[in-house]
Amino acid sequence: MRRFVFSIILCFAVIAPFLNCRTLANVVTCSGIVPMRYRNDKISITDFGGVGDGRTLNTKAFREAIFRIDHLKRRGGTLLYIPPGEYLTESFNLTSRMTLYLARGAVIKATQDVSRWPLIAPLPSYGRGRERPGGRYMSFIHGDGLHDVIITGENGTIDGQGGVWWEMWRRRSLQFTRPNLVEFMHSKNILISNVIFKNSPFWNIHPVYSSNVVMRYLTILAPTDSPNTDGIDPDSSVHVCIEDSFISTGDDLVSVKSGWDEYGITYARPSKDITIRRVTGSSPFSGISIGSETSGGVENVLVEYITLYNTGFGIHLKTNIGRGGIIRNVTVSDVYMENVRKGIKIAGDSGDHPDDNYNPNALPVVKDITIKDVWGENVQQPGSINGLKNSPFTGICLSNINIHGGTGSRKAPWQCSDVSGGAVKVSPWPCAQLTSTSQAGACNIPF
Repeated sequence: MRRFVFSIILCFAVIAPFLNCRTLANVVTCSGIVPMRYRNDKISITDFGGVGDGRTLNTKAFREAIFRIDHLKRRGGTLLYIPPGEYLTESFNLTSRMTLYLARGAVIKATQDVSRWPLIAPLPSYGRGRERPGGRYMSFIHGDGLHDVIITGENGTIDGQGGVWWEMWRRRSLQFTRPNLVEFMHSKNILISNVIFKNSPFWNIHPVYSSNVVMRYLTILAPTDSPNTDGIDPDSSVHVCIEDSFISTGDDLVSVKSGWDEYGITYARPSKDITIRRVTGSSPFSGISIGSETSGGVENVLVEYITLYNTGFGIHLKTNIGRGGIIRNVTVSDVYMENVRKGIKIAGDSGDHPDDNYNPNALPVVKDITIKDVWGENVQQPGSINGLKNSPFTGICLSNINIHGGTGSRKAPWQCSDVSGGAVKVSPWPCAQLTSTSQAGACNIPF
């Protein structure tokens, strides 16, 4: 399994731009929900005065080019071509039926002048900025209420130049929540592929209240000490496909979310029908996570063929009292992890609250979680599953899991409480709550 996972990741995330991976031609994919579109109408950022010298501010050029696409509405849409060069710009909005195409060697760089970033309203499912009360800075590349949008190219780069923002966070001088690198709100039929994202001020790619979103063949990079630089965060979105990507950031590689405490409960927009497949990477926090903002609910999530190294938690499902919401029908399989602090963590005491108005009686429900075919090397602790006394986690099923510590290290035990389910072929042997004969039938896995 380990060799298979590495071969897929190597082929799609590294070799694919250069070679034809014929041996993996029949690999399953979810990307067909948003096909690549050919645009007959093409324009270049240089047609609007764009200068790729890394110093000239190109905000006017980007906004004029996108204004032209929006108002002419060419049949089939328009491709905006970014030639090789470094194009410094303020944040800008995309429009429907467009392709933002970055040539090899093209870099779109965010200005580091914080005063030039506009503020927008907080997300209704969060009630305030994620970091600070009030509004939030608009994402570097933004879309609201759009359809048929593609960001792609020849592995060009979108650089958020986030260092200035990280330093503000460290100094606790932020007045508002930092901007994401790319955010789509209330949008559908979005495709992001074959682009490098780096140095995001905050979360990298954030589809929220959106549907039919495909993200594949991506490279997402940020220093390990960059705060909250999650790779991809699907949020209150449905029919999301994440595949064939390499992510190395300072926070969770992929984190599925759906709103924060009383605001997410009221807004009631779940994340569901999400596939995360053939992703590799490293993070000081979580590899693949759900939460902790899950107040709208998360269901029908498939995670498979994942390779993680130098990571805090391999697989991490996290929620908290006051969140409410239900996390159910999650399947994780074919995972290889190495140099990881804890292999599997499912916790009901994670994350903070937006304010003191959350309802402590709004307890989350976690049920029907299957984790199988996992191999770990040099993992300090195999796992922990800690539900809530008044809302135990149920239907937790572990199968064919082998997690090994470092050479000569003593095997650390699993830690469990307020949980029920079953386990088969798990090493080291998990907690009693998952292994009793009376509860083993809860695992509906074809062992």
